[in-house]
Amino acid sequence: MTQRVAFVTGAMGGLGTAICQELAKAGYKVVATYRSDAKRDKWLEEQVAAGFKDFIPVKGDVGDLASVQAMVAEAEQKAGPIDILVNNAGITRDKMFAKMEREQWDDVLNTSLTSLCNVTKQVSAKMAERGWGRIINISSINGVKGQAGQTNYSAAKAGMIGFTKALAQELAAKNVTVNAIAPGYVATEMVTAIREDVLKTIVDSVPMKRLAKPEEIGFAVVYLADELSGFITGATLNINGGLYYQ
Repeated sequence: MTQRVAFVTGAMGGLGTAICQELAKAGYKVVATYRSDAKRDKWLEEQVAAGFKDFIPVKGDVGDLASVQAMVAEAEQKAGPIDILVNNAGITRDKMFAKMEREQWDDVLNTSLTSLCNVTKQVSAKMAERGWGRIINISSINGVKGQAGQTNYSAAKAGMIGFTKALAQELAAKNVTVNAIAPGYVATEMVTAIREDVLKTIVDSVPMKRLAKPEEIGFAVVYLADELSGFITGATLNINGGLYYQ
């Protein structure tokens, strides 16, 4: 069987890295997208040191349609048709809504939600034509329950879930599944750098009394990408240690 190609946006962040690694371990050819040249070389060196030598880096801005079109074309030229799309790119610009600036709203919605349209549009029809595909959208617990200070982020992540449910219905007959994952608090470098007392409060709020390991989210992506997950579509997989149930 031909090696399937996975395309991961926001690949060089903490969660994106774990997703790329778990997909590679499962035997997929992984295209890792990035936006900043400053991060690229160091990240690739770290991956080689960790035993991952075959990631295919492709630069682009998921919030810019022309950039995405060029990025996907480059990925297809280097790796082949995209079988698995992981929409993982996202940013935060937190502020209470009364004080939130329009730019902070637009930046988050553009990167975390409009990007789904920009990227998915380039691959979903081709997946449907080939009769196989997996689209996996990384949402958030805060897109399910909301979070004060994150009206922009919560709106974007909730929008991802609605997008997932609607597109799943459009592509179901074509053997292309569309699912979302809504992680809770994950032990990425960004989260573990939070002030110790604040981090303890977060951990204490989780029934399992710990943060998720990034590889646990990566494994969930592999699960939804698998051949045997072909009857799961339109679903949101909540991975939050029991913190919140939909």
